[in-house]
Amino acid sequence: MKLSITLALVALSSACSAFALNPSGSAHRVGTSSTHQPAFVHPTLASKGHDAVYQRSMALAAASTSTEGTASLALSSRGGGALGNIDVPLLTYFALWYLGNYYYNISNKLALKAAGGATGFPMTISALQLGIGSLYGIFLWLAPDARARPHVTMDDIIKMLPVAFCYAGAHSASVFSFASGSVSFGQIVKAAEPAFAAVLSQFVYNKPVSKAKWLCLPIIIGGVILASANELDFAWSALISACIANLFAAVKGNENKKLMETEGLKDRLGSVGNQFCITSILGFLLSIPFVLWKEGNKLGQFVDIWKTSPALRSNMIASALWFYGYNEVSTMTLKKTNAVTQSVANTAKRVIVIVGVAIVLGESLDPLKLIGCGIGIGGVFLYSIIDNIVKPAPAK
Repeated sequence: MKLSITLALVALSSACSAFALNPSGSAHRVGTSSTHQPAFVHPTLASKGHDAVYQRSMALAAASTSTEGTASLALSSRGGGALGNIDVPLLTYFALWYLGNYYYNISNKLALKAAGGATGFPMTISALQLGIGSLYGIFLWLAPDARARPHVTMDDIIKMLPVAFCYAGAHSASVFSFASGSVSFGQIVKAAEPAFAAVLSQFVYNKPVSKAKWLCLPIIIGGVILASANELDFAWSALISACIANLFAAVKGNENKKLMETEGLKDRLGSVGNQFCITSILGFLLSIPFVLWKEGNKLGQFVDIWKTSPALRSNMIASALWFYGYNEVSTMTLKKTNAVTQSVANTAKRVIVIVGVAIVLGESLDPLKLIGCGIGIGGVFLYSIIDNIVKPAPAK
């Protein structure tokens, strides 16, 4: 039953991404428009009366030849009556993103427990999650009219390898962290990713970080330390794995920016969904040698557990689909919103996941842990918006 619900909801999220919103073109301008309209208000619905009718007519006339016209038509055809000014697809994306992240964390932890926890098969499980998700992405390419296939070259694939390696590394390190300790603790440590991103940007990628952002980092790190002080499920392996995940994620973000500067790559990929699917496939393939190195001598045991444990099978498949679905939907959601909305959304997501998963899995919610969590996540939010509040001094 649990798996059926997962399949239905992931199918819904993919249907949204495949048929509804185009993250490029006019859809992308929702969050960057100079008029600063709220993120959930359609720019095409801001005009009234005759102008709105005229715009819809023009969108229909251009639909056969203009991708931007198609995206605009998709937006303007949604919502009506009381919801006329609400971006219903975007709200749906937010809901699926939060729901997917929440259920991924639960099903992932249950799969890890069923396979033996930290001493079981975290590397195998993390690799299979990427593999199963990749199969779903490939299915969307093969299904009639679901998603246009990319037209990338071998040179493009080679250039995507660093991003895919970091993506796989961040994912597997996160899974190791969740296997070693509580999910809530792992999520709190992962919230400190901006600290790693700041150091890398400043000293490795030569992209200076403002003084205001540097001043936010002690708040983030202090919150993580406070949350760790009375952590009942504290384990050094969980802390170190989560930090490694942050390092991989920070490198991936910088490498992805460099990758997308490749001339014509966006056009050859065709969509964010295609980029994510290719990254997942490459990440899975790059994970296989590490599975064989780390757990290859006991893969027979994993097969035996797989055959005899319905909990492992159902949660393994469910976690893979949730992971693939929520990551793709979150990417498209963030591309449709501005920087402040993204910061609020990410902060709210972490709070919901940390508290919600801790309650469902029976993890400790010590007051000191909650205070540290609040300080750390508050610091992350402040880090995200501080340059909008305190404008960086112009370079001399």
